[in-house]
Amino acid sequence: MLVLSQVFASRLRRSSLVRNALWSLGGNGIRLFLQAAYFIIIARALGVAQYGAFVGAVALMALVTPFSSWGTGFILIKNVVRDRQRFTHYWGAAFCLTITAGIVLVVLVMAASRLIWSKSLPLTVLVLVGISDIIFVRILELAAQAFTAIELLRRNSELYIVLSVLRTAAAVVFTMLVPARTAATWAFLYMISAFVASVYGVVIIIRTFGVPRWSARLSYAEFKEGFYFAIAQVSQTIYNDIDKTMLVRFSGVDATGIYGAAYRIVDVSFAPVAALVYAAFPRLLRQGNTGLSGAVQLAKRLIPFSAVYGLLCAGLLYALAPSLPAFLGKSFGPAALALRWLSPLVFIKSIHYFLADSLTGAGFQGLRTSIQLGVVAANVLLNLWLIPPYSWEGAAWASLASDGLLLLCLGAAILGLLSRPAAVPVSAIN
Repeated sequence: MLVLSQVFASRLRRSSLVRNALWSLGGNGIRLFLQAAYFIIIARALGVAQYGAFVGAVALMALVTPFSSWGTGFILIKNVVRDRQRFTHYWGAAFCLTITAGIVLVVLVMAASRLIWSKSLPLTVLVLVGISDIIFVRILELAAQAFTAIELLRRNSELYIVLSVLRTAAAVVFTMLVPARTAATWAFLYMISAFVASVYGVVIIIRTFGVPRWSARLSYAEFKEGFYFAIAQVSQTIYNDIDKTMLVRFSGVDATGIYGAAYRIVDVSFAPVAALVYAAFPRLLRQGNTGLSGAVQLAKRLIPFSAVYGLLCAGLLYALAPSLPAFLGKSFGPAALALRWLSPLVFIKSIHYFLADSLTGAGFQGLRTSIQLGVVAANVLLNLWLIPPYSWEGAAWASLASDGLLLLCLGAAILGLLSRPAAVPVSAIN
């Protein structure tokens, strides 16, 4: 036993990937507990209808959130991984773009929501959630991506833990001190917690790296590459969240609350795999410099661990689903069945995330984006077909079909590229 512990300690010191993955997993473990805590608190306090209104607003804003930073966080990682001296330029550009584009996007989404969703989603909730998620949380994410670029995931985890602590504290304040427990009052506290966390993130960045260069200037090639990253993120959020916005439109906020609660549990359960994906991303970029085979070799070493976790977690969620109303309240009774339907998503996502990042690491971001956009189109059509007659059950079927299709398409694309020795990254010919 002593020898095994010494071997493990030696490997931990040598491997930055293992060390960063452990930091990320540890940080996500704390976040997992805190997110579960404030999710239960808020769901019980709001009830299914008000929670559905809040979830609908979060999902709607998520559809455009990646455009606020225009993929600059990933450009930051890509360039700083190779040259740390370029940090001040790229982080300053990312910050300025996020503030400017975020304000524009909040206004545009508010206007569009009045036309499409009428008064199904309260305007106050939309504004507060938009400011929180499109501006403040994106700033915090940029700070976290800065530490990812230098593979200091201890700081990365710290930033997200701060956000989760603040939101848990806000949830406690909401239930104990706020008499009018509505989606709007919770959205206000939700925004305040994001603001405080983003300020903390900016302060930590300045103390660690110095004052960034506050300029939004990027080259045409970088702006184009950022668009690819943003589109890839948008496509990912669309097939994750478009179903919730459609549920608001076609089935009302009650159905959205039921489905949103179940999907939230799936998201929280996926957090350990997300930590591993995040820790491996800089290494996949470096491995990708040698070609797609280099990135895929690293992914092949990681997927067995994530897939086993995903399979076990899916089974556990299926088994424990009937106990969900005991935690969230009787109004969430149908969410137990919704969770059973959605539980396989943890397993499917535990594989396709690594396949997608392998393409990105090898310079095939354009191909990855094209595949994701194709799946988005399929997801939207499936939701339009299934949600009106089947409500949240139709949304669950569409989610399973879309994530399964994404896994198959990414796998087929990688196999096709590996069979061509002279495969050239899309980024190299654009």
